[in-house]
Amino acid sequence: MAYASIETRDMDKLGETTGNVYESVAIISKRARQIAVNIKEELNTKLAEFASTVDNLEEIFENREQIEISKFYERLPKATNVAIEEFLEDKVMFRAREDEQDKLEF
Repeated sequence: MAYASIETRDMDKLGETTGNVYESVAIISKRARQIAVNIKEELNTKLAEFASTVDNLEEIFENREQIEISKFYERLPKATNVAIEEFLEDKVMFRAREDEQDKLEF
């Protein structure tokens, strides 16, 4: 389970899976970006139900359900923390690219 607070990470443990800390961080960052995009799309879909064509300030401030949905998403753990936890629990699938120079023939 990922928490929203800051936590110190053991960099050696992050690098165990790939053999390279930097490669692990790159994988985690790509997964975090995927998670963030999915959450943003989900939130936008839910908030689109409340979209109105009328610019009435009273309606904007009185919509408690919309406020509760936004607060729920604000309390979710950060995408980076979720991605790190998934990576450490071996829930992230990744594959190494073949080296481009190995493919070149002279």
